[in-house]
Amino acid sequence: MGRTPVGYFCEYNMMTNNQNMTLNRITLMFPLALVLFEFSVYIGNDLIQPAMLAITEQFGVSATWAPSSMSFYLLGGASVAWLLGPLSDRLGRKKVLLAGVAFFTICCLLILLTHNIEQFLALRFLQGIGLTVISAVGYAAIQETFAERDAIKVMALMANISLLAPLLGPVLGAFLIDYVSWHWGFVAIALVSFLSWFGLNKFMPAHQESRAKQPFSYMFDDFKKVFTDRQFLGFTLALPLVSMPLMLWIALSPIILVDELKLSSVQYGLAQFPVFFGLIAGNIVLIKIIDRFELGKTILMGLPIMFLGTLFLIAGVIWNAYLVPCLLIGMTLISFGEGISFSVMYRFALMSSEVSKGTVAASVSMLLMMSFFVIIELVRVLYTHFHIWAFALVSFALIAIWFSTPRQVLLQHMQVRQQQGLN
Repeated sequence: MGRTPVGYFCEYNMMTNNQNMTLNRITLMFPLALVLFEFSVYIGNDLIQPAMLAITEQFGVSATWAPSSMSFYLLGGASVAWLLGPLSDRLGRKKVLLAGVAFFTICCLLILLTHNIEQFLALRFLQGIGLTVISAVGYAAIQETFAERDAIKVMALMANISLLAPLLGPVLGAFLIDYVSWHWGFVAIALVSFLSWFGLNKFMPAHQESRAKQPFSYMFDDFKKVFTDRQFLGFTLALPLVSMPLMLWIALSPIILVDELKLSSVQYGLAQFPVFFGLIAGNIVLIKIIDRFELGKTILMGLPIMFLGTLFLIAGVIWNAYLVPCLLIGMTLISFGEGISFSVMYRFALMSSEVSKGTVAASVSMLLMMSFFVIIELVRVLYTHFHIWAFALVSFALIAIWFSTPRQVLLQHMQVRQQQGLN
């Protein structure tokens, strides 16, 4: 006989007192509530980025400011990770997460009052703190709540749901440009974020706390331990190498497709579908095969696919008549490879240090977001001189670098896990 709803809720209450939960329809309510906030944060970029050409025109500045909306968003995500992660270790994940969701919601409404590009980017910076709330607090809670392979499955499932943001964002952004004002986009984002707050308040376990409370002076010792750990650096620095080509595409594709190649806003939105369906397909494949292979094998499968994708990007720039098909094929291969790789890489990075997981997650977030900010701004400048060549060659270089030290760190870690019987 199946369990009654009351039985499920009793099971849920008992599990919140344990380190790891098992997956069922009740324990999944917490990640689903978190992914609703993750969706609002991601669509906070994907919905607005297509509208940036109209926003820069409204503020009377050059279209080359458009990628800065995304880079300042990411810089905001990196700015307070050093604080939010350790703070959640001491106060508990739930309190910090709920406060972060409320802050993001308020900032989405405040941006409606901006009158110039400087004010707009300042609010984008503050909104970006929502990225840290997810990565340094929310993801740490997921990894602590669920067992290893279940946590990876949950992360992949969350990724697929949150990918509705880049799928819907360009189309909705085009609608905003053509029919209403970009301001309504932020109103809708604030509403979704507000709804997620109630779900997290109800379903998130309240016990998430990684260590005994200590003075904040210990925080700097913890960060020192993390940043001097070679294995942590090997895994964490691999994350932006793998995820950066897709981030560059999101930041630059409005300029590439609309401003340079003269596609319409609707055509731009439709061009994103194969790219993000590739990422969804990759996450689905990961969920299906994760239990069949030793952990880490999907990374070794995904990176050669991504490298092939970067070759298509270069081929499109060389043979300009095939530029758009090569861009879409290349980015679809890149996103598929990222889908079967990234969740496992993130798990390895977060678990590579014995320091409290809030501090480790904050360290991952800082390195990831700062890498995004620096590289996007660098490529933005390079793009003014070298155009699509800058995007294609930087994407190629990033994936190629992974096959050096990061790949060796992964192989060594997989060998150690095999010797310990963990796979």
